Order: sequence, then C-alpha cells, then structure tokens
Amino acid sequence: MGYRIKRLLLGPPLVTARLRDEKLSKPVALGVLAPDCISSSAYGTEQMLTQLVPVVGVAGFTLVMPVTGVILALLVLLTLSYRDVVMTYTRAGGSYVVARENFGPRTAQVAAVALLIDYIVTVAVQTAAGTDALSSMLRLLFRIDIGADKLWITVGVLCLLCYGNLRGVREAGRAFSVPTYLFVLTAGLTVLVGLGRLAAGDLPRLSEGDLHADGAVPLGTPGGGLLMGASLFVLLRAFANGGSSLTGLEAISNGVGAFREPQGDNARRTLVIMSVILGGLVLGVSALAWQTHAIPYVSGSPTVLAQEAHLVFGRSVLGQAMFAAVQVATALVLYTGANTSFNGFPFLASFVADDSFLPRSLTRRGHRLAFSNGILVLTAVSLVLLLVTRGNVTELVSLYAIGVFTGFVMATAGLAKHHWQRREEHRLLKTAVNAAAATASAAVVVVFAVTKFTEGAWVVVILFPLGVWGLIRTNERYRTERTALEAAPATATTATRSRHVVMLLVDRLDLAVLAALSYAHTLRPARLRAVHVALDTAGAKQLRRAWASNQAADVPLDLVECPDRRLHHAIARHAVEATADGRTQVTLLIPRRSYGPVVGRLLHARSGDSIAHAVSRLPHVVATIVPFDASAAIAEHRRRSRPRDRGIAEEAAPARRSPVAR
Repeated sequence: MGYRIKRLLLGPPLVTARLRDEKLSKPVALGVLAPDCISSSAYGTEQMLTQLVPVVGVAGFTLVMPVTGVILALLVLLTLSYRDVVMTYTRAGGSYVVARENFGPRTAQVAAVALLIDYIVTVAVQTAAGTDALSSMLRLLFRIDIGADKLWITVGVLCLLCYGNLRGVREAGRAFSVPTYLFVLTAGLTVLVGLGRLAAGDLPRLSEGDLHADGAVPLGTPGGGLLMGASLFVLLRAFANGGSSLTGLEAISNGVGAFREPQGDNARRTLVIMSVILGGLVLGVSALAWQTHAIPYVSGSPTVLAQEAHLVFGRSVLGQAMFAAVQVATALVLYTGANTSFNGFPFLASFVADDSFLPRSLTRRGHRLAFSNGILVLTAVSLVLLLVTRGNVTELVSLYAIGVFTGFVMATAGLAKHHWQRREEHRLLKTAVNAAAATASAAVVVVFAVTKFTEGAWVVVILFPLGVWGLIRTNERYRTERTALEAAPATATTATRSRHVVMLLVDRLDLAVLAALSYAHTLRPARLRAVHVALDTAGAKQLRRAWASNQAADVPLDLVECPDRRLHHAIARHAVEATADGRTQVTLLIPRRSYGPVVGRLLHARSGDSIAHAVSRLPHVVATIVPFDASAAIAEHRRRSRPRDRGIAEEAAPARRSPVAR
C-alpha cells in the first residue's frame, strides 16, 4: 500500500540508468539554480533601508546608493572567483569541494556547515518574502490585509516545493524555471520605466505623510545618526543586511553536476548571466528607492519593490495590471528561489555523507532519482525555523549572511591556495583576485557577527561550532566502526565447533512455528530442540499438551523456567549453558509473524528483533529470524471460509422459508 501511494503521488519510478537524462540545459539551469540569487534583489535594498531610515531619517534614501555600490563591487569580486571555481572543480559541491581539496576534509566541514545553514535559512527567507510580495499586492490593490494568515500560506508553499522536488529534478526544473524569467522581465521593466520617468521628471515620490504611515519603519531624525558619531556603525549594519542580496551566488557552483556537458563551461556562462541580472536589478531597485522614498514596513508588507511598482506604473487600469504582474512574478520567483536549496542541499548533504561526516542515508536516491531524504530533512528544519520566527523576513535575515559569506571565504581562500601552489598562466592574478574576495568575505562575516549579534546572529555564532563538532564526531564514529569491522577477520579465530545444536523458540503453536520447525530440519543439526520460556505456568502446561498432540511437532519441547520474567536473560542463559562444553555451536531460530504495517505495530509486539539483538553478543551463539507472512495466511483463511459460509446460508434459507419442511 505504501508503495502504491508513493507511485500515485510521485509518478512511476525512474530507473538509475536514466540519471544521465536528468541533466539541465543552460536556460533551464538558470531558471532552477538562479532564482535564489536573482530574487534577492526584491528584498536586498529594503533590508538596507530597515537599518538606515530609523537612524538617519530621509538621508537613509541617499545613503542606500553608496552601500549598494560596495555590495556590487563585492559581487564582481565573488563572480570572478566563482567563475574560477566552476571551471576548476567541475564536480558539484562548490566551496565544500574546494575546501576539502585544499584544506583537508576536517577543515572542509566549516564550509559544509556554512552551506547547510545557508540552504536552510534560504528556504525560510525566500518563502516568507514571497508571501510578503503577495500580501503587498492584496494590500495595495484590493486593501486586503491577510495578517497572521501569511505564515500558513508560507508553510503551504514550502510543502508544495517539497512535493515538486520529490518528483525529480527535471520536472522541478521545468516547473520552476518560468517564474525566474517572468520576474526578470517584470522587475526589469519596472526599473526601466521608473528610470525613464525619472529622466522625464515625472517620477512620483511618497509624501511626508506616507513616510509616517501606520506600520512603516519609524523615521529617524535626518542627520541625527551622523551627528552622534554612529555613521560607521549604521552603514555597517546596512551593509550587513544588504549582503543578503548576494545569497545564492554559490548555488551554481554547488550544482555543477546538474548541468549538461561540458559542465564547467555551461556553469560559467550561466553564472555570469545570473550575476549581471542580479547587479542590474539591485542597482535599479536602490536607485528607485532613493528617488521615490519607498519606505519599508515593520510587518514586511507592502514591500519597497511593491511601492516602487505602484508609483512607477500609476493607478490606471494598465498600471494596476502591470503592478499586479510585478507582484505575482515577485512572489513566484521568491517562492521558487527556495527551490535552489532543494537542488543544492541534497547534493551537498550527499557529498558530505559520502565522506562519512553525515548519515549515509543521505547518499541514497529515492523513487524519482532525487535525494529524497535530504529534501525531507531540509523541509522539516525550514518549517521549524519559519514557525519560530513567525515568517518575519527581517528576523530571518539576521541568521543569513554568516553562513553565506563563510562559504565564500572557504571557496575563495581554497582557490587562492590552489593557484598559488601551481605553475600556471596568470597564476598571480588569479591568486590575487581570490585572496581579495576571501578577505572581503571574511570582513563581512565579522561585520555581520558584531552588528547583528543581538538581533539573532548569536544563534548562528553558537550553532556553527556545534555543527562542525557534530560532523567531525559523526566521522569519528564511522571511522571507528570501519576500523573495528575491518580488523575483526584478522583477530577472529577460524576454528569451528564440532557439534551444532538448533533451538527453536516457541511462544505458541501455530503455522509460523511449524514453518520454522520445517526449516530447522533442513539444517541437519546434531540436536534439534523446541524451547519455550515459561512466563505463565498455566499457559506453558497448555502449550505442552498441544505440542504433544500435534503430529507435525516431532521434536521435544523444553520448558525454561523464568520466575523473574526476564525473557531475554533466560534465553541467553539457556543458550550459554548449551555451549559450555566447549564444542557446541548454537543456532536460535526465532519465528517472526509479519502483519500489516499499521496492525502489526498496534496489536503485536515485535520481540524477535530484540531477542536476536540480546543474544548477538554471546560467543558461539547465532540468532536467525524466520519470517512468516501472517497477513497472507489470514487472507487465505478468509478466502477458503467464504464458500463454506455461503453453503451454510443456502441450506438454512429454505428452512426459514418453508414451515412444512421445518
């Protein structure tokens, strides 16, 4: 039943041989891997303003431009570095693979934790921001405030994304690539029309009353922050928030394996296109915010981009339609931006697990060739994060950039080391570019940890080292297990015992026990005994009488007293006594009845597995579970009983109809 439900929901399974067919072309890859990065332009400028406007007032709209300029300069540096990453390391994994190759597997876990945190927070931020965009449209266009329902809309979208990715990479790519292009078209048109109206001198600006509207971020005193000597700190906080615009830049390097051949060239071209689009949109949105004075709101709705689109296109029928198109496209690309994590997180988790730093269950592909376990883990943790923060984007951004930029540091520093150690063309230039990107990214990590510590960054600061420690401990456990198991053949004795005794554990006499008894005879042991642990004296006597009267039960039944009701201990003691002569090997046969998954768990205790585990540590004792399909036996019994029941009913019917016959 479970498999039939899975097939109904996810479609027919894909065979492993089709894995090569699940590769992405450049246009589809841009739509699948780039929306996280490109869509961050929808909230990057707004996050800068949330730090500037409350302190420096209207001057914050002017200061947003130099802060944007610094962020774009960092974007250029990182793009140059990641072009190098995807060409040098064509295996998917991004900064994790770079760090592992250049700094070793243990140091690479810093990059692994950074990226895993980044992917988790990305899902929460993108889906929450998408709901804010939808809420902004309803509020500005229809005067509808969805309020607390925003969180549950976000949760529903997240579950839908999970379902889409469980169906497989190709179907997810085709479904999720369209919103990326739709957003680029509508947001780009908003910027171009807005700049055109600015050049013509008729671009509207929010009034003083709009800046003080209910729910808007409180407007500080113009110049107050600067006069108080807090200008540097304010700018650093704004820069830290604006750094969220660069999240998702590493997604293509983490997903190189999803590209068609030649993977490196296709990934490099897609990365450059993505960065150009991102830079243009961030610059355009910031320029419009500077001129229109679109102010952020505490609740996140209406968004700065929504206000800009509303002002740029006006209140005509066409203008309202364009505004709605911008908001729908923004909501869709933000929602599907979370899909970047659903592509990157499972791939990365599989690499880390393949190196034995995460559970190996994350390396297995599921029904539709996706890493289903990784997708489900990402969904569960992201849901918890959304519920804790109530889907507030500003709170989520405080958890964002440390993981993102730590990954940047590991990738660029590793690549700088890679080029420095090799005699190759343009070695010094490549080393200098990557070293500069690593230094700048490290500075962002420090700035973010200091300026955003009290706003939630402390959580990441604490969890980060704990996560690295947990991954290293997992690896140590795997290495210890492997060493112990590989060393066992060299230390174990090859001497065999001359006498084989089989003990069949009997709890009651039924088909399962008789089938196990039939199997026991095929082992041709020196001695075959049935053993019952007497937890109930009356029941044991009744079982002995039934056993003696059944011709199929052709071996003696031994009753083992167990007055303290320690079942496992009694069985182990009995087996040890049988091996005490130094020449006997004991096999315990444990019948196990298999029922339906729900009925079996609710109505029947599965003590066979626990017994086998208890005796597995005993020398010269082996436990063998003999399964018996009880569900099939029940179905067969019902099938055979139906004709007899119908016959009885037919014989009784005439008697009921005819008093004479009766």
